[in-house]
Amino acid sequence: MDKVDITQVATAKEAGYLAHIAYDSVIFGFDGKQLKILISEYHNTKLFALPGGFVKINESLDDAVRRGLRERTGLDNIYLEQFHVFGSLERYIPETMEMIMKGGGHNPVEDCWLLDRFISVGYYALINYESVNPQPDELSDSCCWYNIDQLPTLMQDHAMIVAKALETLRDNLDKKLVGMNLLPERFTMKELQTVYESILGQEIRRTTFQRSMLAKGILNRHEKQFSGKSHKAPFVYSFKKDA
Repeated sequence: MDKVDITQVATAKEAGYLAHIAYDSVIFGFDGKQLKILISEYHNTKLFALPGGFVKINESLDDAVRRGLRERTGLDNIYLEQFHVFGSLERYIPETMEMIMKGGGHNPVEDCWLLDRFISVGYYALINYESVNPQPDELSDSCCWYNIDQLPTLMQDHAMIVAKALETLRDNLDKKLVGMNLLPERFTMKELQTVYESILGQEIRRTTFQRSMLAKGILNRHEKQFSGKSHKAPFVYSFKKDA
């Protein structure tokens, strides 16, 4: 069966998707210095947006998001968390979706389902920055990393979605080991502290942070990381598997 052009059918069912339900993903990565997120730019529109998509009739919401993340990052087994549902009337701007489709070379049929109102479920993902080769979708020119404090102007309510995702991530810092998804398997205390400072947006006293992390009992300490100056070599840590 030929692939259906989803811009050329009137209903979501004809396209193979659920009606009025979408998802948007805030994909966090850490480059060793700064927290970053993936942003897409649509063809010929100068519109920037979070990677997102729709839910197929024969898949769960979580599976739809994992599929989208795999297509954008090439990775499986990504840490994923649903954090909020966005459904305000202000996010319904059919002219924006029509611009995106036309910018990508599509002329939607009259009453195209993509121009309907959508409620979006927000997810955030934590991934290893070094493992990703970002890939744009068919409507986008690019899918690139941006520093969390240097984002382009985002379309519709996507800036609000990013803010809510970051708020949730901060709230989870003491509940879940978010660092283990942003760092390599083994890391220095300084690298771990930099992740926390990037998420919180503030500096933390080194001795206070180290004392707090060691007191949690969640780290394994390994050999020192030698770099030619043995007296300055830091210890290397990893998260305990059952932490």
